[in-house]
Amino acid sequence: MQAAFKVTTKVLPGNKIEIQLPSGSEGDEVDVFVVLPQKASVSQSNVLDMIEQARKRYAFRTAEDIDQQIRSEREAWDS
Repeated sequence: MQAAFKVTTKVLPGNKIEIQLPSGSEGDEVDVFVVLPQKASVSQSNVLDMIEQARKRYAFRTAEDIDQQIRSEREAWDS
């Protein structure tokens, strides 16, 4: 059966990694797989795009609907 060895290491300056293998493997040919972590993608939305998305999301609401919701919330605070 083929042996496998997993190690987690930090990337060193110059985008290099260093791996220390168990003794007895010196001179052996090995395969190395590097799995990079997924980084969260940062979306660059501008303010106008965000406003337009909000308008589309709440297009069905009128000013009267919003005023009524605010009044209801305020009344709930007082009780």
